[in-house]
Amino acid sequence: MNFDQKLYPALAWAIMATLSLAVCSRKMCAQTNDISPQQPIPAMVGVNNSAIPPETYNADRNGDRMMTPPPVSGQTYPITLGSQERSNYLRSGVSFTSAYTDNVLGGATPLSDISYSVTPLIALDETTTRMHLVLDYAPGFTFYQRTSSRNQADHNAFIDFAYRFSPHVTFSAHDEFQKTSNVFNQSADFSRGVVSGGVQVPNFSIIVPVADQLNNFSNVGISYQFALNDMVGASGTFSHLHYPNEAQVPGLADSSSQGGLAFYSHRLGSEQYIGVTYTFQRLMAYPTMGQNETQTQAVLLFYTVAPTSSKLTISFFGGPQYSDTTLPAPNVPLMSWSGSGGGSLGWQEKSTSFALSYAHIISAGGGLGGAVNQDIGSLSVRQRLTRTLTGSVSGGYAQNNIIGNVLLGVSNGHSMSGSAFLQQMIGEHVSVQLGYTRVHQSYNDISLISSTPNTNRESISISYQFSKPLGR
Repeated sequence: MNFDQKLYPALAWAIMATLSLAVCSRKMCAQTNDISPQQPIPAMVGVNNSAIPPETYNADRNGDRMMTPPPVSGQTYPITLGSQERSNYLRSGVSFTSAYTDNVLGGATPLSDISYSVTPLIALDETTTRMHLVLDYAPGFTFYQRTSSRNQADHNAFIDFAYRFSPHVTFSAHDEFQKTSNVFNQSADFSRGVVSGGVQVPNFSIIVPVADQLNNFSNVGISYQFALNDMVGASGTFSHLHYPNEAQVPGLADSSSQGGLAFYSHRLGSEQYIGVTYTFQRLMAYPTMGQNETQTQAVLLFYTVAPTSSKLTISFFGGPQYSDTTLPAPNVPLMSWSGSGGGSLGWQEKSTSFALSYAHIISAGGGLGGAVNQDIGSLSVRQRLTRTLTGSVSGGYAQNNIIGNVLLGVSNGHSMSGSAFLQQMIGEHVSVQLGYTRVHQSYNDISLISSTPNTNRESISISYQFSKPLGR
């Protein structure tokens, strides 16, 4: 059974299970009184409002319920504006995008092409006193003028679910799935915050502009606030990167990761959190010469400050990390101790959002032949320029040093990317967006990238969206 056959039933099962649980929980809430004296779970912020569960980023900061700090939440900072807050809606729409890319296939001879994409969208956001559910699905169809062999039907699916079993026990689940021939072709609803505050995040820093690929990232967790200022919790993560057609990506490899995390968090006053985590990861790559596996364990301290007077979060984490790597050939175990750490900042106001992060961690290869020691930084800024005009800028840098690269006979490399967008609203339902993205990558052993390291993309999109409030 190939990866597609395994993943599609799993994705369908996850959607059905989440919907069933949501319906069940809605009935329970209708039949019983709210067991919590707190306010209902607040709605997420903005169009991309499911990037962080309600209890994580800005939940009940003036009450007794603790937040789950970014270093242990497994989520990303939202990048939308504070004035876009809403919940309990059903939204649908469609986007038409035309883009010019000067390097679609890589290799020795750069090839430029124009693509056309049609992306329908359906999204559900529902909030009750105990539950918050977000379901987004955006299939798409992409056509190329010159490289018609890469034409493909795309799929973007997103599930975010949080349920409060009791006043102090919260369960959360999150899953993102993408099947595409072009990593740049995403509905605006799936361009979520890329800035993370934690250590267990997927490595998608290797960018292949036009190639069939499957990306999946999942996170499930539970937290228990057992005292006024004390919380424990646990979570598990899964990520997978798969290239169905190896001939399109010479030199790259599939990769996957599984991880677990347990944490203790203590609140200092109403604005500060300190705590400790234990993390375990199993990182695998599937190069042509065999499987490369790395297992890591780490004990990390973290500190978060979240002032109640603003939508600001600042976090730091750090500590020792142990890794044990088994190379396919030669079969030599590599064991080492290193330090992991990082920091992040997220800030949201009515007209401005800002998120920034840096981390030094051991991560999955993300297309390389093994796990990597990674230095990664991300930046995202969004600003409302006028009542109907919004601009955004984002960028990222990743240095990937492959564990055992000398024995494997491969070299390290780095990736840099930057994007800028302008979005103009035309009436209530129509918007036009102009975008520019530049990618620079340096990986000497990957011929697909080394001969043409730069990619530039210009795009224009026209979108129509319609929202229907639920229960109103």
